[in-house]
Amino acid sequence: MTAIDLPQSLLPTLPGPHYTDPAIFAREQERIFEAGWFCAVRSADLPSPGSFETVQVGRESVLIARGRDGALRAFLNVCRHRGARLCTDEKGSVKRAFQCMYHAWTYGLDGKLVAAPNLTGMPDIDRVEYGLTKVHLREWLGYAWVCLAEDAPSFADTVQADVSERLGGPGEIEAYGIENLSLGRRIEYDVRANWKQIIENFMECYHCATIHPELTEVVPEFADGYAAQYFVGHGAEFGSDVTGFTVDGGDGLQRLPGVGEHQDRRYYAITIRPQVFVNLVPDHVIVHRMFPLAPDRTLVRCDWLYLADVVESGADLDRSVELFHRVNQQDFEACERCQQAMGSRAYARGGVLVPSEHHIGEFHEWVRAKAGD
Repeated sequence: MTAIDLPQSLLPTLPGPHYTDPAIFAREQERIFEAGWFCAVRSADLPSPGSFETVQVGRESVLIARGRDGALRAFLNVCRHRGARLCTDEKGSVKRAFQCMYHAWTYGLDGKLVAAPNLTGMPDIDRVEYGLTKVHLREWLGYAWVCLAEDAPSFADTVQADVSERLGGPGEIEAYGIENLSLGRRIEYDVRANWKQIIENFMECYHCATIHPELTEVVPEFADGYAAQYFVGHGAEFGSDVTGFTVDGGDGLQRLPGVGEHQDRRYYAITIRPQVFVNLVPDHVIVHRMFPLAPDRTLVRCDWLYLADVVESGADLDRSVELFHRVNQQDFEACERCQQAMGSRAYARGGVLVPSEHHIGEFHEWVRAKAGD
């Protein structure tokens, strides 16, 4: 069935091969994840000079380190000598430099080549030119965002625009002071599904009444099938007898001081293309970072962020964390169930979007425009 054949209330989805074809996934890695801004690490996870973390961005391993001057910098995790992987650990700390385990080429925290066997006998080698390959880095909302493109697109016109278009303006998210919050809990999910399955699921709530009983108890309007993201500036209101965004709807924790009265007792969800979800509630913020690893595998790191005083006090966060942890588990199980059918002949030309999902069609158009059909 073509788009022309569809009833007016339905829109077509992407065809099944867009979720399974390695060639399509490779194009997405190159033209989406390696070409735009990618939320890589939480800045506070690299607290002191020499702290580092390596992350997979598209097809590249990226090394992010804090320099002696306190600044974060990002590099391709590749020795400039013979191409060995420079850092094999996912995270850690070095005193002064990174040394390749193969031939001992050594790089400072600023990426400059500082030492190598017999380097003094090669005076024509430019130590900056043969330093690590730099990657663009920008800090925002307490996270380090990197871009592998030679000429990075405007951060304001991409990342920040996604937030502004959803909330109606940048001030709405700035009120939460995310960059000053502390990590209360982090849970990692290895999801056996294509990254687009996860994005599409997060953007709609047509499924909420079916698989999210706890969420719809706290936010009853989700049972009607329209997600908060369907409406610009809309925050889904808590139920009348709900006192907090917790698994049982009971009291939450200390309210974030910048949250306005119009934001109180409301849940806001934002998709920042291509791989970030931000969830705003009065007493905490939940940030999802997705790392697409294969056509049918996506690593998701989920951070629960609270006021520093709340975390340092040792307050019980379990009821607060448990609500969205269950939502994540329910969502990811549904995504994996869909992924299993993406190779079926029944889905070769795709499925359909009902009216409450029509905004997902814009995401599909964005993917096609970036990666090609």
